[in-house]
Amino acid sequence: MKRALVSVSDKTGLVEFVKGLVDCGYEIISTGGTKKALEEAGLNPIGISDVTGFPEIMDGRVKTLHPKVHGALLCVRDNPEHVKQLQELGIEYIDLVCVNLYPFKETVQKKGVTHEEIIENIDIGGPSMLRSASKNYKSITVVCDPKDYDKVLKEIQENGDTCPVTREFLAAKVFRHTARYDAMIADYLTKKTGEEFPESLTITFDKVQDLRYGENPHQKAAFYKGMNPQYSLANATQLHGKELSYNNIQDGNAAIEILKDFEGQCAAVGLKHMNPCGVGIGENIEAAWDKAYEADPVSIFGGIVALNDTVEKGLAEKLSKIFLEIIIAPDFTPEALEILTRKKNIRLMKLDTTLSVNTSLKYTNVNDGLLVQEMDMHQIKEEDLRCVTNRKPTPEEIKQLLFGWKVVKHVKSNAIVLVKDDMTIGVGAGQMNRVGSAKIAIEEAGEKAKGSVMASDAFFPMPDTVEEAIKAGVTAIIQPGGSIRDQDSIDVCNEHGIAMVYTGIRHFKH
Repeated sequence: MKRALVSVSDKTGLVEFVKGLVDCGYEIISTGGTKKALEEAGLNPIGISDVTGFPEIMDGRVKTLHPKVHGALLCVRDNPEHVKQLQELGIEYIDLVCVNLYPFKETVQKKGVTHEEIIENIDIGGPSMLRSASKNYKSITVVCDPKDYDKVLKEIQENGDTCPVTREFLAAKVFRHTARYDAMIADYLTKKTGEEFPESLTITFDKVQDLRYGENPHQKAAFYKGMNPQYSLANATQLHGKELSYNNIQDGNAAIEILKDFEGQCAAVGLKHMNPCGVGIGENIEAAWDKAYEADPVSIFGGIVALNDTVEKGLAEKLSKIFLEIIIAPDFTPEALEILTRKKNIRLMKLDTTLSVNTSLKYTNVNDGLLVQEMDMHQIKEEDLRCVTNRKPTPEEIKQLLFGWKVVKHVKSNAIVLVKDDMTIGVGAGQMNRVGSAKIAIEEAGEKAKGSVMASDAFFPMPDTVEEAIKAGVTAIIQPGGSIRDQDSIDVCNEHGIAMVYTGIRHFKH
């Protein structure tokens, strides 16, 4: 008779699976709560202590860590010496292991949980059994995911056992499962000790979905989420439209990053190819959108819109008149949904914009490597500004300068943003020199540039950018300062009565 060892925390589908094994002639060994659940279902599993001849001790901390378990799992069955030792010691084979682990992740996320409770939810015996059995997958079937129960049971019912390919597939899944589990524990303890950049880094993500392709149709791609996504597209609910593409997710993430800097204000972000094409704030979300749209009604075609308040009927009617890939908002009224869902392909994403950003670290992959840095969460306040020109900015100019600084932070370097009346009017992004970005922003703004303010993500190495701003009619500038030639730009501003303030911090974005 074949034997299965079953010990699970997640009991989804457990009874049906075990009943199927019993019907196929398997003898069931079980532990603790799993044994109790099976007994309540009318099954009669053998207790682990009856196999080991040793009681469960230390509140169940030690129960399966025993040679009669791991000997049965690690025995190489075509090795005569292994088989002989097993027989001499009276150890019987275990042919199938069904184990999933203590809910460590769920425990960490519980409100008010204590460190002691978290430590008690570090599973030791479970990973040990999974690893032992998976090392010996040539002979043993190992199941750690209830989603695999049907596949395993069907093969056993049809063939008397699982096939070698299936066992290898399941073993690989087990090692991913235990690696993920250990990574979560390491992450918790590393954060608790306050170490930001340890000597090695293991991070884990769970697949959300396969994507049709990556940036281009010839590239394969998938979308994964972190351990505890909060303010993330991975945590959004898609209410309508086609599935998200790789580029949609990239752009959507960029849009909500910008939106997060406008908490407490009604803000709308229009975005294309990872850069904002229009950002506006207003007394309500519709007014904010009007400004974001007016900022660049051409570039928003086929773009992403992110909003931090509920979309109602009037706004939905405006949005429905434009070709958009995605609309992200905390909610949509029934009337708004009725209007927007008339468009078959538009993606409508519901995301709580009050959620906090989950991580303080940002990961960027390079060839065979990973760059890790703190996320750029810095926000400037009025009292942080240092005026370096003879003319000080007016209160209205300060308001617009601070608005522009929030936006330029999210524009690819070199970045220049022109702002007026609580909206962007010109965005220059990703140029190889700063004056090139300024010319693009000024050209986009046109006549609106007169009376606007300019934000630059980094200092001016020479006064040419300031000179372009003055010619366009810009009245005030915000920039980090710090160039050895700062005084040249200051002198040009003073000559033309332009106000300029320094932030003392830059926002490079590559």
